[in-house]
Amino acid sequence: MKRHVQLASCLLLSAAAAAAQQLPQPSAMHAISTISLDALLQEERQLQFDRFDRDAAAALGAALVARAKRAGRPVTLEIRQGDEVLFAHAMPGASPDHADWIRRKNNLVRRTGHSSFYTHNEVRQAGGDHDALPGLDMRDYAAHGGAYPIVVRGRGAVGTVTVSGLPGVDDHALVVAALKDHLKIGESP
Repeated sequence: MKRHVQLASCLLLSAAAAAAQQLPQPSAMHAISTISLDALLQEERQLQFDRFDRDAAAALGAALVARAKRAGRPVTLEIRQGDEVLFAHAMPGASPDHADWIRRKNNLVRRTGHSSFYTHNEVRQAGGDHDALPGLDMRDYAAHGGAYPIVVRGRGAVGTVTVSGLPGVDDHALVVAALKDHLKIGESP
């Protein structure tokens, strides 16, 4: 029995070490969390689709699931086009609360037209409280990273891609990395 516990502990430590290698390191996370609004706007202009349909949603969703699995992160994700859910997945160990976070982050992106991380940073840099947005009911809106507008060039925003389950900065980084991979833009970890 003791040997089984030791073996299980070694496996858990190995899995944790492997997962840690897949995520941004603390210094990288700090750099992401202090990114300028201009840089976030530039990122939004860059991460646009030529076209977006069910096949694109399935491919992007599969890429997000694969990234989350490699990192060993229990996230929930959803891809919407308008009001229609095109892809949804909850990793083993994900909290049922993630679905409500996704709904609230999606509402914010649809309202502002920007990523939820952009709005989070915009409010914080203005000295405001990202959990008390003026004129918005926090039961329906969440200014935490992880929701991103799906924009088609020449058409505008057509949907959202949202991840929940990590700190907001990490939810945002996961979405951006998957979008960059899918759109074949630059390098992503």
